[in-house]
Amino acid sequence: MPAVLVHGVPDTPHVWDRVRANLSRTDVVTPALPGFGCPVREGFDCSKEAYAGWLADELEAIVAESGSAVDLVGHDWGSLLVQYVGSTRPDLVRTWVAGNGPVDEEYTWHDAAQLFQTPEVGEQVVAAMTAETMAPALEEQGVPYEDALAAAGRIDDTMRSSILALYRSAVTVGAEWQPAVEQNQRPCLALWATDDPYVDARYGERLADRAGGRCVLLEGCGHWWPAQRPDEVAAILSSFWATAGEEL
Repeated sequence: MPAVLVHGVPDTPHVWDRVRANLSRTDVVTPALPGFGCPVREGFDCSKEAYAGWLADELEAIVAESGSAVDLVGHDWGSLLVQYVGSTRPDLVRTWVAGNGPVDEEYTWHDAAQLFQTPEVGEQVVAAMTAETMAPALEEQGVPYEDALAAAGRIDDTMRSSILALYRSAVTVGAEWQPAVEQNQRPCLALWATDDPYVDARYGERLADRAGGRCVLLEGCGHWWPAQRPDEVAAILSSFWATAGEEL
């Protein structure tokens, strides 16, 4: 049963490198969202619906090859996709873990997201997202310097346009996707950092209640927990995967 780790925005699969290094299992897959470190195929509009469909397609291929459902993990935007696909495609998923990306009708998008969603303003904001501006910002939020520098250097025009399209498709994602998450059938875990400037920890607790799972809080940790607490995250994931089998 492979583990599939889904990154967020503006990230690439490299955000999981430190977590992977701390996991004992070797069946870990870290796909790249189209436009985030890889090209966007013709006709892919980078909407939330397109990314949800892309993830389901990725999982179908992995399940067909491996012969078993996956352990699905998502951070940031990956968290939203994991909650939705994990709840609507239980045939593909054994367990899911979601962190610091809420599907909640009561959540108000953070300031940066609202700028992305504003025509003309969003274009100016993403144009200013360069290695020179993003690396210090990421490091200030607790991302190790080497990781911050590498992540910032991967931002390109394809990623910038993908960010705008995704956020502009997701103004009301909480209200649209929450009903599906409430119908979740799989063991799940909300893994939530408490010191995230973009989303409060109570949304992790609300997710656990809504989806019938439990919540583990990463006390004192910021938004980018895969880079900040990789050893702790790997231990939490491994424990959850081991005990989740008892619920099936």
